[in-house]
Amino acid sequence: MALIACPECSNQVSTEARVCPACGFPLAERRDATSLSPSAQAGVVDAVGAQSVLLEVHPSWWNFGWHLLFFWLLVPLLIALYRRYSFVMRIYSDRVSVEEGFWSKESSEFFIKDIRSIDVRQGVWGRLVGIGDVTISTAATVDAAEEARGVPQPKRIKELLISQRQQSTT
Repeated sequence: MALIACPECSNQVSTEARVCPACGFPLAERRDATSLSPSAQAGVVDAVGAQSVLLEVHPSWWNFGWHLLFFWLLVPLLIALYRRYSFVMRIYSDRVSVEEGFWSKESSEFFIKDIRSIDVRQGVWGRLVGIGDVTISTAATVDAAEEARGVPQPKRIKELLISQRQQSTT
């Protein structure tokens, strides 16, 4: 016969007792817990009243089936962010500056007076949402064309460049 401490009053009580003789705390549950496996005994209330974890449960991967099936939707988002922030066109009163690249940068500048043609392409969807492609060809070299894809208000960009071109010639 062994003695244990009562969880309620901390008096020494026999393991055979059903209740603590001092405070009446039920010990039968405690005795049943001692017959459990050592891993299960870890969850039983100890002498100071603290409990340890018997089992840690996380949601099943099956619960995230749709998330796992459509994880690839994150990839187009990352590509769109990369492409959006890797191109900048700045229009000044006398020149146009184009920067391309996210980690490594490539920049080019050309003067507005060297612009020979400005092409705007808009598909049906582009016209509905107000975006399009602007291609600027210059006189500097044969294939010196800068293309800005999917820019907002492409006609406004074309009109601004034309007005700046006309001002630079006068």
